[in-house]
Amino acid sequence: MIAQTSARWSGLRAAAVLVLLLPLLSACGFNTIPTAEEKAKAAWSEVLNQYQRRADLIPNLVETVKGYAAQEKEVLQSVVEARAKATQVTLPPDALSNPEAFKAFQDGQSGLTGALSRLLAVVENYPDLKSNQNFLALQAQLEGTENRIAVARRDYIEAVREYNTTLRTFPSLLWAKLWFTSNEPFQNFTVAEDKMETPKVDFGTKQGG
Repeated sequence: MIAQTSARWSGLRAAAVLVLLLPLLSACGFNTIPTAEEKAKAAWSEVLNQYQRRADLIPNLVETVKGYAAQEKEVLQSVVEARAKATQVTLPPDALSNPEAFKAFQDGQSGLTGALSRLLAVVENYPDLKSNQNFLALQAQLEGTENRIAVARRDYIEAVREYNTTLRTFPSLLWAKLWFTSNEPFQNFTVAEDKMETPKVDFGTKQGG
């Protein structure tokens, strides 16, 4: 009985100490790392959403172009293949610290961007296609999606910068060493990839004209 009472009091004291320490832990930056981590993961989820939005537009885009420019088989096929490759490479938020996986994802999306650029350049040779209402609608959606991708990438880059900074600066550095020992820096888009050329979607003037 005495032992049970002593154990109960010990448990209550531990709980009381924990209640008292929680505000102190928070004030000392204990929550900084997990908060920044979740923010970066949320930003990455938005990047994935926008890339998926682009991928969803491509089948209709290819079919529309094919109706007017079936002879451009090589260019059309390259887009289909690039889309398949890009969508096969998945990168969930819990794998953002893996440099090989992140590079594979970047390469897949960059390849798709290049294929789309070549396809949309070819469209310049088909005035009837450029005036097709379905194509114009797809053009507007693709342009909007490219803008959303740029914004999502920018937000992710900033969120990762903040998260990675918490892992190496005081006082959150202490929590990284003592508590969040499994947390690793997230990978980020390279400068070259961040400045890559997006597909040309403005067909008001012919290229080079």
